[in-house]
Amino acid sequence: MIIFKMILKNAFRHKARTGLTVLAMGIAVLAFGLLRTVITTWFSSIEATSANRLVVRNAISLIFPLPLSYYEKIRHVEGVRLVSYGNWFGGVYINEKNFFANFAVEPRSYLQLYPEFVIPEDQKEDFLRDRRGFLAGRKLVERFGWRIGDVVTLKGTIYPGNWDFVLRAIYRGRTQNIDETQFIFNWQYLNETLKDTMPSMADQVGFFVIGITNPNKAADITDEIDAMFKNSPAETLTETEKAFVMGFISMGDAIIKVIQVVSFVIIVIILAVVANTMAMTTRERIGEYAVLKTLGYSWVSITILIMGETLVITLMGAILGIVLTYPAALGFKQALSTFFPVFNVAPATILLDLCIALVVGVAASLIPARKASSIRIAEGLRRIG
Repeated sequence: MIIFKMILKNAFRHKARTGLTVLAMGIAVLAFGLLRTVITTWFSSIEATSANRLVVRNAISLIFPLPLSYYEKIRHVEGVRLVSYGNWFGGVYINEKNFFANFAVEPRSYLQLYPEFVIPEDQKEDFLRDRRGFLAGRKLVERFGWRIGDVVTLKGTIYPGNWDFVLRAIYRGRTQNIDETQFIFNWQYLNETLKDTMPSMADQVGFFVIGITNPNKAADITDEIDAMFKNSPAETLTETEKAFVMGFISMGDAIIKVIQVVSFVIIVIILAVVANTMAMTTRERIGEYAVLKTLGYSWVSITILIMGETLVITLMGAILGIVLTYPAALGFKQALSTFFPVFNVAPATILLDLCIALVVGVAASLIPARKASSIRIAEGLRRIG
């Protein structure tokens, strides 16, 4: 108990120095937490994938279409439970700044394949009945202040012109890692318009989504589908939904590695800051530690004093950084919702922040503690005064 009181008293003896060190530690933990959240968010879409879904696309590239006629052939492959299809629409709302994911899909089968989209039943039926209707995520609706029944116009980029849609349904994610910023409408509306305006682009889809009965047979099903269309004008590449999503994520692999390096550089910097603070403190108190030795305190007790003081400072800084992380993450998400529709601070990130505080506290106190515990009493007493 006495040692604990001494630790607290020593930690706040130089209030300005302690305050600045805690602030520096807090800012470092905040920066580290945000960077780690960016990394976890980048990979969160993988967690939202299902082992029961496969994606079929053009073997050359996703930008090349597939004939709609492939639908019936895929549907009759053994092990295939359900097939849906769609196109990336690529429209913008009002101007290019208001960009979000928007797809034209076969609505009934698509919603059956994605039960993680929670939709009120009456809104779902309205959406399925209206070919000009669209389904939007809760966050997207809140962003633009849309209401059920509103007419929303998207400017086409891949498919030129102004496209009018009616908001018929709003979905929310069953879990936190579900993207709630998507805009989904009926593929038939797109296709019928293309038949009149651009017949060469009609009856083509960008991808097929397949629901399978047994995930263990995914490899056999993918091989069978790709073999079916081998040497055709539009060969296919079939892969699990997880592999499909990871293909997109890998495009930013270099960026993620840089963020990871920067996050660990922050740890090294804060370790240097705290170690410097404790080195200064130890030099100032060498005489005091010599007195403690004359009173019978062992080197273990002195080590506990120094290490305890360091841990108090680093844990205070970590708590400050963790408290600031949540409002900072909220602001980050609002500012960059187009790029990070899901941006949640994971419990693992908070645990990692606390572990870093412990590691930094112990590591920063090792050299000062060794120096203080090994000082000779006579040498230490000479420094008093």
